[in-house]
Amino acid sequence: MDLIIGKSQPIKQLKNLIRQVADTGLNVLVCGESGVGKEVVARSLHRQSARSSKPFIKVNCAALPSELLESELFGYEKGAFTGAAEAKPGKFELANKGAIFLDEIGDMSIALQAKLLQVLQDSEFCRVGGIKDIKVDVWIICATHHDLEVDIQKGKFREDLFYRINIIKIKVPPLRERKEDIPLLVDHFLEKYTAALNRRPSDIHLPQELFDTFFKYHWPGNVRELENYVQKILVLGDAQPVIEELEARSIQGVDAVRGEDHWNQEEFLLNSVIGGITNDLGNNFPSLKEIKKKAQAKVEKVVIEEALRRTAGNKRDAAKLLQISYKAILYKIRDYKINIEPEEFLNNSIRLTIPRH
Repeated sequence: MDLIIGKSQPIKQLKNLIRQVADTGLNVLVCGESGVGKEVVARSLHRQSARSSKPFIKVNCAALPSELLESELFGYEKGAFTGAAEAKPGKFELANKGAIFLDEIGDMSIALQAKLLQVLQDSEFCRVGGIKDIKVDVWIICATHHDLEVDIQKGKFREDLFYRINIIKIKVPPLRERKEDIPLLVDHFLEKYTAALNRRPSDIHLPQELFDTFFKYHWPGNVRELENYVQKILVLGDAQPVIEELEARSIQGVDAVRGEDHWNQEEFLLNSVIGGITNDLGNNFPSLKEIKKKAQAKVEKVVIEEALRRTAGNKRDAAKLLQISYKAILYKIRDYKINIEPEEFLNNSIRLTIPRH
């Protein structure tokens, strides 16, 4: 079965590019917004390559601190650090003759980027605490939602590493640019989760109104968001709550951040907050300093709530999305009295209980 679901023109172009690239062995950088399916593209590249019978090893560079990520990638020798009771091979060794997928490489620390660059140049590395070089033959596929060229200018990403991983660049289109694929994606997710959620196909009725709503919606969370909503419908056995939720979000303008026919995010938020503040003004006119503080608090609360919604209430992921520290988001959640388990997170929290394939 084709891993990439869709027949739209952007998807046809994507599939064609994958076919052209799969057997070149050149390093690939897969770019795109969160939720578009970058891992699916990476797996499709591996499946269509001459390395398809060899390992495909995924590493999420954003999921681990730099020190743990280094030992995860390159392995370690016995006694390299406290708790290293025996030697352990790293992901690069496990991926030998196959492919390694470095997801969210834009979150890798500068120090670790330097070691990765050495592996790309020499095809060898040394385990943590080791003295022996290990040769590997690994196809490297990277993915990011960052604009790495901007990160280079900010000093967050090495320019020499960028040119090493960016030999072939594949941009995955967002769902709003391929809405004609929505019915095919819905069918795919229904087939995928019906048995997992103990539902029968005959129990499922998706009204035309649902698809009309899907086609109008802007999909800030892309294919992953659509997948979440299909799961929610299966769990509830009713599409109406999803229809109402998406219509409400569209009216509120929460999803209006990326399309050409929408206001930009900052303008929408600021206008909303300004309206709320001016409506609250009484006879005792506040100082500009007080207004500034109140406006900032309102904007931050709205944006943090949206970040938590998009990350299924995961505070650590939301902090990364907002580009603030984990400790900072905890303080703000407390100060703004943000409830991280409202009904609107249900479609995302359900997803976390579903076994992944």
